[in-house]
Amino acid sequence: MAQALQQRSASVGPRFLLACLSACILVLAGCASLPAHPDRTPSYASTDTSDTLLASSLAPRLARNPGQSIFYPLGSGPDALAVRMALARAARKTLDLQYYLFDADTTGSALLGELIDAADRGVRVRLLIDDLHSTNQDKLWAALDAHPNIETRLFNPFANRSARWAEMMVDFGRLDRRMHNKLMVADNLVGVVGGRNIGDAYFSARPDVDFSDLDVMVAGPVVQAASKVFDQYWNSESAYPVAALVPEGKEAPEELRRFRKEVEAKGDVARASPFVQELLDSGLARGIEVGHLPGHVGSARVIADSPDKIENDPDDASTHAIPRLRALMEAAQTELVLISPYFVPDDDTEKWLAAIAKRGVKVRVLTNSFAATDVSAVHAGYAPRRLALLHAGIELYELKPTASTGLTQDRGRHARTFASSRATLHAKAYVVDRRFLFVGSPNLDPRSSRLNTEMGVVLDSPTLAAWFVSDVDKRLPEIAWRIGVRTDAAGQEGLTWTTMEQGKEVTTDKEPGMSVWQHIGIDFLGLLPLEDEL
Repeated sequence: MAQALQQRSASVGPRFLLACLSACILVLAGCASLPAHPDRTPSYASTDTSDTLLASSLAPRLARNPGQSIFYPLGSGPDALAVRMALARAARKTLDLQYYLFDADTTGSALLGELIDAADRGVRVRLLIDDLHSTNQDKLWAALDAHPNIETRLFNPFANRSARWAEMMVDFGRLDRRMHNKLMVADNLVGVVGGRNIGDAYFSARPDVDFSDLDVMVAGPVVQAASKVFDQYWNSESAYPVAALVPEGKEAPEELRRFRKEVEAKGDVARASPFVQELLDSGLARGIEVGHLPGHVGSARVIADSPDKIENDPDDASTHAIPRLRALMEAAQTELVLISPYFVPDDDTEKWLAAIAKRGVKVRVLTNSFAATDVSAVHAGYAPRRLALLHAGIELYELKPTASTGLTQDRGRHARTFASSRATLHAKAYVVDRRFLFVGSPNLDPRSSRLNTEMGVVLDSPTLAAWFVSDVDKRLPEIAWRIGVRTDAAGQEGLTWTTMEQGKEVTTDKEPGMSVWQHIGIDFLGLLPLEDEL
């Protein structure tokens, strides 16, 4: 009898504990719900900006090129930060920022300091931040929101601010859909669009890692189109005022004012650092502050998902931007260059790329190697596709972690496309026939296509596009491994990795940077049904 009770206890125990754990998760996740009717007052981009510094500096050039836009690539992290800070200083009416991730580290604090200064002089500032990476930032956003000229909203937020993990477990379907857009607009006249979030790793300010990325500064009609996209997101049902989510902000205004002073002080310290001072003293930043914007002139258009995408079935393409981007690529006649850090082609994308290559179009892909990627699961989704892509005639290159990357400028003319320390590719750029250059936030992966919202700009500029591709091609042998196919004595196919090291060509048939155990781990991840999440 005692033995039977012990056996029953042993079998019931784990189930009982699991039931208790599940109940606790449900209780934690159910302790909060999103406000049913938040005070979401609509607002829109300003159209009364003709008397601003930026407007007066742009007017002559835009008048000479009616219907055209101005654009200037920002591949260097320091340049990308300097432009954002200079635009914040130049703004006279409005500043709109929309980001997937905004870290209040050194560079983030420096930019926040500029935003607060702008608000202090009467500029209306709207901040729209995706809520996935805003853990422990409620007080920051509430403090900024308490400023009379700053309004902060969180996109697709967690209802339970203290037990996010529990809510994610019970509401994964909703919280798995994120706003991946990156946009900053000053006075509805000049903007920055691209792949960078806000944080030290994106601006070459961290010694351990550098997300090599690409943005583009734009001015002219394309900016008004980008502002309309921002307004759609800002006024959408998924954008919640931070005051509705953090009620303590209303209850402790003095505490928030004190905290904002701390944020301002941190920003002042960051802006006083030699790194930031050098940026603000640069010719590029100074030029923007006095109204001299460099750049190419040509037609440009925005491609963006609707904010409703996160509410719809992932397979409902009516709100998706990727079909328009694919149509642009599909029109390639001679060459298609794809730079995507997270490159995870599903069956449909693999066949689609193969069909383009079969028409005689030269297709080249640059993505992260295993040694350079920051997401191993993404490599597990990509790696099994390599042989089929190579057999279809598609060239594959994988960035080395030792590469110098980042599209830099030499303060007047374009310099090397790729330049930084420890490289992790984060740029998303697609070039069609050396004429059209797309710069934005979407990767060529199922997540960008189906789950997240994305945006970017298509630039019609043969000069810029041809320079970009030529510069990448010139550096590829050194910054990346070219993937090839080998056949062993038993007739089994495998891969090879070829690169230039110290002026000599080196080839290996072992995946660089991958140990035996890591190889086993990647193979295991490849067996899991994760493709739709990558």
